[in-house]
Amino acid sequence: MYLEHFKLTALPFSITPDTDFFFQSASHIEALNVLLLALRSGDGFIKLTGEVGTGKTLLCRKLLSSLDDNFVTAYIPNPFINATALRMAVAEELGIEFARNIGQHRVLKLITDKLVEIKRAGKQVVLIVDEAQAMPDESLEALRLLSNLETEKEKLLSIVLFGQPELDVKLNQPKIRQLKQRILFSYQLRPLNAREVAHYVQHRLTIAGVTAPLFSKAALRRLHKASRGIPRLINILGHKSLMAAFGQGMTAIKPRHVQLATRDTEDARQNVPWRRWFMRFGTIAMLTGASVYVVASTL
Repeated sequence: MYLEHFKLTALPFSITPDTDFFFQSASHIEALNVLLLALRSGDGFIKLTGEVGTGKTLLCRKLLSSLDDNFVTAYIPNPFINATALRMAVAEELGIEFARNIGQHRVLKLITDKLVEIKRAGKQVVLIVDEAQAMPDESLEALRLLSNLETEKEKLLSIVLFGQPELDVKLNQPKIRQLKQRILFSYQLRPLNAREVAHYVQHRLTIAGVTAPLFSKAALRRLHKASRGIPRLINILGHKSLMAAFGQGMTAIKPRHVQLATRDTEDARQNVPWRRWFMRFGTIAMLTGASVYVVASTL
């Protein structure tokens, strides 16, 4: 695509949660430190929330890679499952073998025995649930019951919930109040401010092989406004901005390229009347298509 044009070695604005691109914003570092401190203290329930696209899954994977050999982790990426499936998923993550027709009481007994075994080995088990707002109420209750597993002096299992703000709404239900009372640490991710957006963009470009700034200061300001500081939107708009500049044969990203990307992205904040930009510069698809046509015609 545009890698050779901008002398990049990798796509700088991929939306996949690659920990190599983890950006140490104030909010993300603070959240990671809270999680690590709480887990090293052996606390039972920890909750982290953030709006869609703020980097929860990436932070989740960064947490997993930051835990040392003193921790045994179980990761549930898709918790939209019933209580029975949840217990079985936890057992599988802990490496427990069992027959599929086994009773739930037996599954819980196997999990308890495994947790005791790991604790005796001097290790701590951490269960991490991503997209926790999608969990059915019965599964949240099953999770609370798992958190009851403990010795006389310490918990056998620490649980970290990653979720959208809807998770807080769910936890405010009277029937979920017992679980909510068990949450000892919670943190809410914040979007990036204008200064952090500029550093974020350059951070990703540098990892992708380009140290010289590609985005003008004005383009970065427009990128911040259009994305509202949400990392996933920054990535989407950054990628489309590069496409727009590539389509025009330019190596510097200007505000007009970000505006083209903004108009082509539904959730981005529109700042400029779109018809004026369309008449002057066309759509990204037209620009990219034209460049492909030119290249093809020369072959």
